[in-house]
This record gives sequence, structure tokens and C-alpha cells, in this order.
Amino acid sequence: MKFAFHDPRTDPAPAGWAEFSRTARLHPVWDYGLMGLEAWGARNPQLVAVAVEGDEIVAGMSVLVCRLPWSSRFAPAPGRRSPRPCWAEVYQPWLSGFPGIVFAPDLPAADRQPLVRAFERQLRRHLGPGLLGVVYRAIGEEFAAGVGGRARLVKRTDPTTVLENRFTTEDDWLATLPSARRSSLRRRGRRIAEDPALVVRGGPGRDDVDGAEVASLIKVHRERYGKLPLDTRTMPSAGFLHRYVRRPDVHTLTYRDADGRLLAVNTMLDHPDSPSLQHWAALPLDERGRGAGLYFDAYVRAVRFMARRGAKELSAGRGMVELKQELGFRPRALFTAAVPRPVLGR
Repeated sequence: MKFAFHDPRTDPAPAGWAEFSRTARLHPVWDYGLMGLEAWGARNPQLVAVAVEGDEIVAGMSVLVCRLPWSSRFAPAPGRRSPRPCWAEVYQPWLSGFPGIVFAPDLPAADRQPLVRAFERQLRRHLGPGLLGVVYRAIGEEFAAGVGGRARLVKRTDPTTVLENRFTTEDDWLATLPSARRSSLRRRGRRIAEDPALVVRGGPGRDDVDGAEVASLIKVHRERYGKLPLDTRTMPSAGFLHRYVRRPDVHTLTYRDADGRLLAVNTMLDHPDSPSLQHWAALPLDERGRGAGLYFDAYVRAVRFMARRGAKELSAGRGMVELKQELGFRPRALFTAAVPRPVLGR
């Protein structure tokens, strides 16, 4: 088995990446061109690592190369390996609740742990003596058990949330909720639909959405709630979002007032098995005027999409777990594993 590391800012996509993406049923954020846009604007840019057997990719990894907080705010130029200490995070930054490592469907489960150990050895050689270790984020229970071992720390983290699709319409879903919540959702939905001062638009491939406007709202929203601890992501750039929302597999929901001011935005990734609610950002309630209840309205529309799509589940990511449970979502366990340099590949 061979491993190769690609910098999506400058390197061509790995041979066979498009086919691997189809067979492994990857979400849109795994698009190689998009990862290149993300990496150009990131302080901790992504590498794409692939494991190849014969002529086929059998595993792919999104690897964030992270530097210490007091180092330069800018990433090193492509092709340059910094001598300063760094660590690697196997993480897909804009796909909450999913790991940054994916396997070909026909790769036997017994081959996955040896592959991961071999990947660690190759990554250590690729990044050099400055590599402090590897962190695997948002991994499931089975993978966490396989990546554990001597001097490896595996810790349960905040869960992600999923809604299993047992519905043919949104009304089937509403019928499973407590009566007070069901009445509240319907009342809010009517109020939003009948409000002449509120313009609601949603759908895939939105060429009427300004990436800079969306990026600004996301930035303000996240600053209001504070940075997540140990969050190595960089805020999504206007250029990234401009291309992103124009994709046919990315649905963007916007709420505007009568003057065209963006009150709230939500992006959702289309997927045959697990559509995923992604970026949510909104102005503070006291600045929205009559735009109350938009967060819940976005969930109703997402469940409607899932039911029509016939997907297995709807993924709503991490955070606000209790509120999402009130909407019928259930938590799914996630783990983080930290592997220090001395035991990489062992």
C-alpha cells in the first residue's frame, strides 16, 4: 500500500479522487477544489492524504496542519515545511459530526487499523521532526476502539445529533413531537409564511447569494457566542462561500427583511444517505425585528427535504443537543483520539 500527500492549494487532485468520492459517497465538502479554496484562507491549511492499493484509492484523509497559537497567523507557503512545532488533526472542518478519514466501502474492517498505523508513520516522515502528534476528531465508537492503545488518549466528546427518517412527510414527523412543540412549530411556520415583510428563499445552486455577505454574518454570529475551545478552524472566507453556495448539492436558505437585509442564513449539504445541516448564522433577536422563530423554521424545511429525498437520516451536528432532542433528534456518540509522536504508527 502506498500513501501520498497532496496540497489542494497547488497540487492536482489525486488520481482517482472523483471516483473514490462517488463510491465512498462523500459529502460536498470533500470536493478537492473546495478544499483548495478552504486551505488558501486557513491558518491551519488542509492536506489531502490518500492510501492507494494497486490503482485504487482505499482511504482518504483530510489533515489540518496546525501550529502553536503564538506562531504566525498565516500558513506557510505551499511546498515549504516549517521547522517549527506543529500537530496534525484528521478532521473535516465544515462537516460537523463526521470524521476526517473515509474508507472505500469494500475495504475490509480488519485492514483499517493497520492502514491507520501506516498512515501515521508516513505522516511523521512527511511533516518531519516538528510533528508533535496526531489528533483524530469526530470519530465513531468503532474507529475510536481501533485507534486506541498504549499512550494514546481516547476521550468521549460532545455528541452529534441525527434524525432517523421514518417519515414520508413533515406532518409524519410533527405527529411524533409533544403537542406543545408541534403547535409552536406550526404557529411559527404560519406567521413566517404570512409575513409580507419577510422574504424567505431556499434551494440549491443559489447564484443570487453574496458569499461576502454570508461570511460576514457567520463571523458576527460566531463572535457573539465565543470561539469554541481548541477550535483550529479558520472562519470560512467569502471566496469559499461564493463558490460553495452555487453548487447544486448545497442548499442555502436565506431570510431577509423587506429592505433586503440578510437576517439569517442556513446551509445544508445534500446527500443520498445523510443530508447535513451546516452553517447557521443570524442577527441577534433584537436586530431582526419580526424575524423570530427562524431557527425552528429552518429545521422544519430540512425535515421536509429529508422526507422527500428519502434519505436515511438528517444530521444536525453538535451543540444544543437538548433542544434538538425536543425535535426528535437523537445523540450519536463521538470521540477524540490524541496520539503523541513517540507512539505514532505503533
